[in-house]
Amino acid sequence: MTGQKVMSDLDLKRIERGLNDRTVGHDIHLHETLESTMDEAKSLAEQGAAEGTVVIADQQKAGRGRFDRSWVSEPGKDLLLSVVFRPDAREATYVNMAAALAVRAAVGEATGLDTTIKWPNDVKLVGRKVSGILVESTVSRTGIQYTVLGVGLNVNSNPSDIPEIAPIATSMYRETGRTFARSEVLISVLRDLDSRLTRIRAGHSLRAEWASHLETLGQRVIVRWRNNTDEGTATGVDEMGNLILTKADGSTKSVVAGEVTLQA
Repeated sequence: MTGQKVMSDLDLKRIERGLNDRTVGHDIHLHETLESTMDEAKSLAEQGAAEGTVVIADQQKAGRGRFDRSWVSEPGKDLLLSVVFRPDAREATYVNMAAALAVRAAVGEATGLDTTIKWPNDVKLVGRKVSGILVESTVSRTGIQYTVLGVGLNVNSNPSDIPEIAPIATSMYRETGRTFARSEVLISVLRDLDSRLTRIRAGHSLRAEWASHLETLGQRVIVRWRNNTDEGTATGVDEMGNLILTKADGSTKSVVAGEVTLQA
């Protein structure tokens, strides 16, 4: 277990005790400030870090989400973390699902409020984004070398004070008026994630459970990816996590990635 002294309520010893029987969290690296937990986790993975290694920062200088967008967070208020996995090709397809389900469950349990998932990996609390998830894999000719999962979760910040995200983002604090012990929320997320990893390794699928919480399904959507645009009704997801669109002519298409917008 390694790390620097961190601020406020991130208690390394408490986190250790909460995860000492788990694969996820057996090795935790806590930092006051990092450029990016994703980059730090990748560096550790390149050096041979074992599966379940977790990197946490109280503040990121260059945190990022999907499509290289900046991840905005108040120092000392939220959870910013990345986890190293060493999955095979089948297991890797479920990392995003496992993370979204673990975050959704932890936030819902702590707040008692409604949580949903916007395909593919935004967790929403009372209709606003409370968490973003990023999954990046490094692949060689022999297969996946490692996968890094990144999670940003708004816990005690107030996104309404940040103009660029105020209309679309929320936090556990904003929706409840209560502050939360980040160590406890972190332990809840990582223990759930570890349990789902065990299920995946035993051959179980997470698709049905993940799909049951997708607010996107049944909606008319526009999916934009690079220079491509697809429109249709989101009618399902396949085992790989791709979104199945049914177009006006009845044809279907699997969408691998993209930015989803609901059609009026």
